Amino acid sequence: MLDNIPTADDVLLARKRLDGIAIVTPLLRSDELDRRTQGKIFVKFESLQHTGAFKFRGAFNALSQLERDKFPGGVVAYSTGNHGQAIAAVGKMLGIETKIVMPFDAPAVKIAKARKQGAEVILYDRHKETRESIAAIIAERSPVAIIPPGDHPQIIAGQGTVAVEALSQIGNSNIDVVMVPCGGGGLSAGTCLGVEASKSKAEVWAAEPSDFDDTMRSLLSGNRETNRALTGSICDALLAPTPAELPFIINKSRLSSVVTATDEEVLAAMRFAYEEFRIVVEPGGAVALAALLSDPSGAKDRTVIVVASGGNVDNGVFMRALSSPITS
Repeated sequence: MLDNIPTADDVLLARKRLDGIAIVTPLLRSDELDRRTQGKIFVKFESLQHTGAFKFRGAFNALSQLERDKFPGGVVAYSTGNHGQAIAAVGKMLGIETKIVMPFDAPAVKIAKARKQGAEVILYDRHKETRESIAAIIAERSPVAIIPPGDHPQIIAGQGTVAVEALSQIGNSNIDVVMVPCGGGGLSAGTCLGVEASKSKAEVWAAEPSDFDDTMRSLLSGNRETNRALTGSICDALLAPTPAELPFIINKSRLSSVVTATDEEVLAAMRFAYEEFRIVVEPGGAVALAALLSDPSGAKDRTVIVVASGGNVDNGVFMRALSSPITS
């Protein structure tokens, strides 16, 4: 695994591959957000990226480099939704066959969108099976490459382009903190590399659901810790059972902080994003904004980029968000 650790240069190469293909997503400000935090806050809306999430970046970076002669059957990916959608969409773009292993209780909108892109979706019960073992069985039976959501150097490098892009939009020397949602850790690891690639001194903060804080506990112990449950949060995109191995190697030495937010705080942040910016953000995509709003002390008198990483949310959950209370 140590031989596969991506570098800042890999992120810059990924940015060149994505040039003209990925959407340059907006970086927006809100007077109300600045007032609440007493800082200068920019929100990077990757919910407006292709397939509704930052995952498109890593998927394209990885699949565009696929050795097709070696893997004529295409690829198999496992995902709670956004990575799978991205792999399916990029596969369709590049003419690569895709199979996506997804839990049967993933949001219906994510399952439907993966299928709409032409992927074969294999559903499983996360309480009885593991997605890794299912993907491995598929790879044993057919000539496909396994593209995991975190443990893949090209995926991590692609995700790192979010930070490079954001820092270039406003001038990297002026940013104190970049906050990103964290599940398996691929986005936070890529962000650490992206900050380095941009020659920025910004700190990188990861944000997790409060009951699924495996990255926080892993950094404290020095080992990859496991969450006590596999489900139980609306932040479906972030419910990896443990930090992915390759991202954790990067995160454990480079992350400056890990913060958390409850489901109620996430719902309030989703409502805030909609009312302030008129942009839909899914629960996992809103967790960094939620953590900032619930405890803004770290942003006082600082300039902060907050990544809203995705917008693929079922209607019922979004309606809950719109009816949630917002503190002033």
